[in-house]
Amino acid sequence: MTQDLHGLLGDLVIANRILAHEGVLDDFGHVALRHPDRADRFFVSRSRSPELVTREDLLEFTLDGVPVDPRGMRPYLESVLHARLFAARPDVHATVHHHCPAVLPYTVTDVPLRPVLHMASVLGGPVPVWDSRDEFGDTNMLIDDVPRADSLARALGGGASVLLRNHGAACAAHSLPAVVFVCVRMKDNAELQSRAMAMGAPRFLTEGETRMTAEMLMGERPLERAWAYWRARAGFGGI
Repeated sequence: MTQDLHGLLGDLVIANRILAHEGVLDDFGHVALRHPDRADRFFVSRSRSPELVTREDLLEFTLDGVPVDPRGMRPYLESVLHARLFAARPDVHATVHHHCPAVLPYTVTDVPLRPVLHMASVLGGPVPVWDSRDEFGDTNMLIDDVPRADSLARALGGGASVLLRNHGAACAAHSLPAVVFVCVRMKDNAELQSRAMAMGAPRFLTEGETRMTAEMLMGERPLERAWAYWRARAGFGGI
């Protein structure tokens, strides 16, 4: 988990591949990384499916969502989503927007997504749901302008995850391994919670369990172990 720019950009490509391999990202969705030396800049791929992202696809952006040098490439329409999350959260260094199918039922019902699995404590408790209609009425459902992205950032608050009604989710963390951990565990928890609810009333983590377990799992040793495992599963073991 090197912190130099060259290594981090390689990790950004790998994070895209991991989340595609784990079924969090598909043909859509994206991963962004704050510049390690310039807090007012970040990197995200050009408009391309995550499983295909390479180093050459990565573009640098300002926190207004404007590419510094697009090099003739088309950015994601929702690049500004990441820009405004970074602007609102100086502690966040990596973000993901996804439409994981296992999570989507919790964006279209009133059932809250809550940690039932200790590994999912990193979600931070019941995940808030952002509804664009509250401020903007009917839209194209994309987070493709600053006002909507700022509104989403307010809904995320100081947490690690937020759901987007009828759309997907956004996750934020202090590093790429951490945000990948949050995303994969969100998927796992959604699958397990749905199965548990079909059997009866699930037993959820308490607030104290959620806080203490999340603090432990976001530490260096658990993240190194998980990152190495997911790298290997995505075909990057030993690289």
